[in-house]
Amino acid sequence: MKADALILAHGLSFDDLYDREGLVRLDGLFLDALGAADRDLRRRLEAARAQAGARSGSGGDTGALTRLEESELIMELAPHLEGFIGGLFGIGDALAALRGEHEALAPVFEVRRNFVQRRAVKKIKAEAAAALDGDALAAEMRALLGEPVTELAFARGVAEWLAAEADEESTADVEDNDAALSTAESYAAWAVHTPAGREKHGGGVLFHEPGKLDFDRLVHHMVSDEIAGGATCHRLDAGHLRRREGFALTDAGTDLAGALGEANYCIWCHKQGRDSCSTGLREKPAKDAPSPAPFRENPFGISLAGCPLEEKISEFQKLKAEGCSVGAFATMIIDNPMVAGTGHRICNDCMKSCVYQKQDPVDIPQAETRTLKDVLALPWGFEIYSLLTRWNPLNLTRPYPKLTTNAKVLVVGMGPAGFTLAHHLMNDGHAVAGIDGLKIEPLPEGVSGVTPTGGRAPFAPVRDVEDLYESLDERVMAGFGGVAEYGITVRWDKNYLKLIRLLLERRSQFALFGGV
Repeated sequence: MKADALILAHGLSFDDLYDREGLVRLDGLFLDALGAADRDLRRRLEAARAQAGARSGSGGDTGALTRLEESELIMELAPHLEGFIGGLFGIGDALAALRGEHEALAPVFEVRRNFVQRRAVKKIKAEAAAALDGDALAAEMRALLGEPVTELAFARGVAEWLAAEADEESTADVEDNDAALSTAESYAAWAVHTPAGREKHGGGVLFHEPGKLDFDRLVHHMVSDEIAGGATCHRLDAGHLRRREGFALTDAGTDLAGALGEANYCIWCHKQGRDSCSTGLREKPAKDAPSPAPFRENPFGISLAGCPLEEKISEFQKLKAEGCSVGAFATMIIDNPMVAGTGHRICNDCMKSCVYQKQDPVDIPQAETRTLKDVLALPWGFEIYSLLTRWNPLNLTRPYPKLTTNAKVLVVGMGPAGFTLAHHLMNDGHAVAGIDGLKIEPLPEGVSGVTPTGGRAPFAPVRDVEDLYESLDERVMAGFGGVAEYGITVRWDKNYLKLIRLLLERRSQFALFGGV
């Protein structure tokens, strides 16, 4: 047996993950594990499923959970699901390491919120910050920290000094501690308010302040020159140009710190029912007006209807901020199972409807794509993603595929709408034939489970998702994905199209035909 062979817990086989009976068995194992850890939580989950099933079957109100109650239940379940997935795939250590990366960055966001934003920049305004000597402050901070002034080093140092300040029994020298905090206040104000400070920490999150939204000037960093004949030429300044060389990916998206910056910038307003990013931003209801109120429009007349899928955005951001990456991911794909086809560089309806309407909105697509990447980077990460599209106990209405209906459905066009529809039809128990006018290039049968003649073949689990990826400079267009394949530039990683295709093509209920 190979050292990297997939050995699932509970006596399950890899084939069980692609079989409805196997998924029902898996769900029972999860419920047993949940009940052993929290008997009441299992009872609440089973009751919620029963209520959701009765509601979908009758079309009426059967006492099902409110939106907030559902959110709270999902967020309680998510850590249990993450732990179960870790045990199932034997990746507990990898999950602990990923959570450790989140915890290591936690001081950055705590200090940003409670020290940089609420203390330093309020105490030292922009005019005063402009007169500060940034180089001298950097030297002082380096001496205080005993290391170069990175955002993480700064945050750790300030967190320690704040703790000493709050602890009346601290043995720290009060004057030295106060002096260190004073220097840190000045450095933070300089880093936030001045061009030199922003340049030094450009791309970071600790000293980043949201910009004010000006709908008459949405393209920033513009330089205007007068050219011959009195015409004006507009261009971006050199520091904000992204050069395209060949067909390589030109925008890899944010790192973990950047994603956590957005997740912590979010105010998690599902708790107040104000998660307009998900459900839309509505006008204030007038007296005696029909409910619900109409959606607001932005200055360009665009309706602020929020995420078309009503993805649980606030919930996944909070789970991600807490370091529960698989739980956050499972929450995302309750409503958006084809999440590899959304996110960074694809959609931003959620951002337009963010509760922040007068300043930069939360960059939800960046956080979404980073969460996807973090899960895919785990050992067996693609198999975890694939499994959660078929079995997701956080999905109260359809935790696993329904019994077969023996119906066969033709889906015409394998673009985003077509492949998403195909997924939901299969989970509703139907067989699907997907056709597209483009030539669909075959994938290796050991990966796809499909022979060149369209028959079914065994396929192997994928341990490292990178094994599925190709250089975009060398990748041949495969025909699958419609507008996502032919209408999107190299700013988006088209390797995700192969992942989405495999989510469908590996299932025995799906057949794909090109050139039709």
